[in-house]
Amino acid sequence: MPVDRRKVWVFGSAFLLRLLLIVFFPGLPDLLTGRVEVSTPVSSFKRLQEGLFLYKRNVSPYDGGVFHQAPILLPIFSLLPEPRDYQLVTGLVYIVLDLLNANALGRIANSDEAVAPRLYTSPRKHIRWDGTAIAAGYLFNPFTIASCLGRSTNAFTNSAIISSISNAIAGNSFNSMLALGLASYMSLYPALLFPPMALLCYDRYVRNGKATKGAISYSLERLSILGGSIGVLLYISYLIVGQSWEFISATYGVQLLVPDLTPNAGLWWYFLIEIFDPFREFFLGVFWLHLSAYVGGLTVRIRRQPLFVITTLFGIFAIFKPYPSISDVSIYFAFLPLYRHIFPLMRYTFFAVSALLYASLLGPIFHHLWIYAGSGNANFFYAITLVWSLGLSIVVADSLFAVLRDEWEQERPEMRGKDARRFRCLAVWLNIVFLGRLSDRFFLVSLERFGKHHIIEVFHMAISQFHRSGRELVLSISQSLIKFYSGLV
Repeated sequence: MPVDRRKVWVFGSAFLLRLLLIVFFPGLPDLLTGRVEVSTPVSSFKRLQEGLFLYKRNVSPYDGGVFHQAPILLPIFSLLPEPRDYQLVTGLVYIVLDLLNANALGRIANSDEAVAPRLYTSPRKHIRWDGTAIAAGYLFNPFTIASCLGRSTNAFTNSAIISSISNAIAGNSFNSMLALGLASYMSLYPALLFPPMALLCYDRYVRNGKATKGAISYSLERLSILGGSIGVLLYISYLIVGQSWEFISATYGVQLLVPDLTPNAGLWWYFLIEIFDPFREFFLGVFWLHLSAYVGGLTVRIRRQPLFVITTLFGIFAIFKPYPSISDVSIYFAFLPLYRHIFPLMRYTFFAVSALLYASLLGPIFHHLWIYAGSGNANFFYAITLVWSLGLSIVVADSLFAVLRDEWEQERPEMRGKDARRFRCLAVWLNIVFLGRLSDRFFLVSLERFGKHHIIEVFHMAISQFHRSGRELVLSISQSLIKFYSGLV
């Protein structure tokens, strides 16, 4: 089997870069571990060390009220030497995880699942990046590197999720559900990925010519595997912590009820600080409902592209999770380049990238002004997290629009490149109609930009759609049409 030298160079460079950063900047990992953008109450390496200290002394790791992570991490890290004395060993564990994730991403990219799933083939399928380029984008992403050096335990969750997707595309649905069960056990929210993951597994099941079961029965079987794997892991955790179930409230209870309001890159902490306690349960329910409500709608609407549903949910989780970090953004940005073919259809890329860069640079500064310099307040940091969430929201919404438009053009090849003009022009003229005024200068600019025949067609559409909206609206449309047609003459 020939060796892919390009892949060797990419993986070797990524490994060497991380290794050099740890060796030549020994204080960098501890610095990143303390950053709120990298570590959260449910993924902090410092909190893991606290739990590990108690675990090694036969004390419940949850007694201190600091450790809120899965118990299965404790025996794994207890096998490693002390991080303070052997920092490189712990760093190597996270480096290997990154390399394994990149390798799995490369396999996912080379499978063509993003451009040609079972029920859909993009008309732009030739516009794509190969697996090595996708892996390089993940390995050299600054957010990925910072998460690796910061030793966030979200790395294990991301690895399990990527492994689940890779196995699903490879046709191994059993291993896929086991990996998804591990991810759900560690971080809870990956359980929401089950509907699109089941669709992804079923598509491969049908494509491989093994379709002897219906989609519902097949999904129920996969659900039983997922539930069984989580149950086994919970029982193992019960044994690890000395035959006690207290870890459930200390891990999943913290993620559900959000008692720790340590500042982070998310939207929940500031809001929960400000509201009155009697309303806390109500808004927690609203927040979780908001986070989970997207799953069903996206799975049904984009059912022909389950991998994109998973990718979009990554972006939604990175915005609306109770304790998000840059590791959640890194996995979203790892899967988004799989859809290189929709990039030309995205409309607000510059604005989104600018907002994300702006927030990435000013976020640490505002946090320092608030916490350390004392010259700011919580509004400084929360305002920049709002900009960060805005940038991510634009990327998610814009990519969703691009995929839907790609599907629309696949169904109507003759309309390729025309729909954007139509709807933009329609929106412009409907705004004019509702305002009841038509500026001559604005009319001339619009006429020059969109063309006479196109604008007439749009007005016919507007009239046919809104002719029942009332006397005032009809009068407004008539007045605008008089000015419009008189201008054409």
